[in-house]
Amino acid sequence: MSDRSVLEERLKALEGKGYPAYKSIKGVWQFPGFSLEILYVQGDPYATPSRVRVLLPADFVRLPEFVLKERSRRLGVASFLARAFAAEARGGSRAGGSGKSGHILMESPGQQVMPQTAVQIASHGGVEARLQVGLPARGRRIMGKAAAQLLCTTLPELVETTLRAAAHPEDTLLLHAQVNEDGHALRSTLPERGLVAFVADGALLPRRSGVEDTPMEESHVVLFRSPDSLRVTIPVPHAGEVTGMGIPLGITLIVGGGYHGKSTLLRALECGVYNHRPDDGREQVVTLPDAMKVRAEDGRSVAGVDISSFIAPLPDGTDTRTFSTANASGSTSQAAAIVEALEAGASTLLMDEDTCATNFLIRDRRMQALVPREREPITPFLDRVEELRDDGGISSILVLGGSGDYLDVADTVIAMNRYLPEEITARAREVASAHPTGRLREVPAPMAEPGIRIPDPDSVDPSRGRRAASVKVRDTETILFGQVELELHALEQLLSRAQARGVSEALLLLRTQMDGHTPLPQLLDGVMGQLEERGLDILGRGTDGDLAGFRRLELAGALNRLRGLRVH
Repeated sequence: MSDRSVLEERLKALEGKGYPAYKSIKGVWQFPGFSLEILYVQGDPYATPSRVRVLLPADFVRLPEFVLKERSRRLGVASFLARAFAAEARGGSRAGGSGKSGHILMESPGQQVMPQTAVQIASHGGVEARLQVGLPARGRRIMGKAAAQLLCTTLPELVETTLRAAAHPEDTLLLHAQVNEDGHALRSTLPERGLVAFVADGALLPRRSGVEDTPMEESHVVLFRSPDSLRVTIPVPHAGEVTGMGIPLGITLIVGGGYHGKSTLLRALECGVYNHRPDDGREQVVTLPDAMKVRAEDGRSVAGVDISSFIAPLPDGTDTRTFSTANASGSTSQAAAIVEALEAGASTLLMDEDTCATNFLIRDRRMQALVPREREPITPFLDRVEELRDDGGISSILVLGGSGDYLDVADTVIAMNRYLPEEITARAREVASAHPTGRLREVPAPMAEPGIRIPDPDSVDPSRGRRAASVKVRDTETILFGQVELELHALEQLLSRAQARGVSEALLLLRTQMDGHTPLPQLLDGVMGQLEERGLDILGRGTDGDLAGFRRLELAGALNRLRGLRVH
């Protein structure tokens, strides 16, 4: 292992040489207090930047002992350090030159806190940071002096000012540790209290925009306040007793006029499957970890899903017990999404009327009178939601503005009024009793037992050209898997590009487990079990810094949307 001064001299000696000469610096270099490993050197200044990692021993970082005691605390602080490094690097100057010259980049966690590979804290206190560096060049000639400045001065300064405990007030580190531990504790108490979700009093739910996940300025928003009838108090390790609205198991409707906060509340519940950073506003908004948002998705592909509980055989004779299509309608896509979610282990379904297929949600009395039942293959979700609850233990939370027939089946009704909730279950029952619709329940038979689907490994082909396995993530919603473009926009709880990267690499791992005999749930068990035991580094190259954790629900959702997928 050579030291910093040797690296600096070698870089200066490369001044003016052809870009491939940079490959001579690959390896491990010892700096005062930490080591720098150059894992991969880019082929030219316009290519993906070089990958490096910084290994900092515990006695150099000196994190407080409190941070190290629990995994949830380490995750909270690791996310904070990654955001700090990424922000500092983004705001720094670059050396100039061609392409990506002079850039220092790190994947920055968003508002959520989840396992990620940009910065990891070991239980003994050591820290590993992974980043990308654009090695400077003018044209394709090395700028050796600029590279020496970048790697031997700028990078160590970033390490010193962002990754060492002394760079941050101790109470800031403790806050990130405590908030994350409290979030974990809140969520873990939901099952024993018979709750699907919890929203704390004082939570700030609205976001800046549909594409900006940071909280709206507090002066412009109404802070959440639970109705007395749903208020519960939950003790947590650090915040003490937290009060807020508990949403019970069963069928819950979120109603109210337009622009009063129905979808905002549902969005907070969707994201509540993850913890949140301090000052996000949703730190104490938690949902069961296996709650799944489902919606209509016109045009998606479906592979061998038994949707017969919702869609009878189609007029053209299509058997919906093993339904496959390359171009699903709104109703068939939503039926498939529900069955796929249950197959992957979802215990709670989240739906927003705005993104659902209307004819899948409801068929009212007038339409029943106009179109005879024998001509309508769809069994509306309304006629299955109680069966899902009673026989399957599946809860549902639905945002509704126009489907009043659901008042007949609701266990809990929450009305949003200017972003504040009111519990109006009793009033809803009075309305349902006073205004009967005369609608007939349309259930031709009990729900079918979920079929066993076994993926055909030959249909999951990651090859592209001469590469046996090629995956590329364009953004949060698009993965190029082999030669197939995989659209994930309907997986609304996939929140970052880093999560999409994790899913893309996990699809490759899932493919290696397929043998043509193992059902999909067992395949998911195997991959997620390995991730739990060994961490995200079993994915990709084992040293990638742009991966984040994900749920089995999103992994299954991605596979199910892979065009060309075949199942037995």
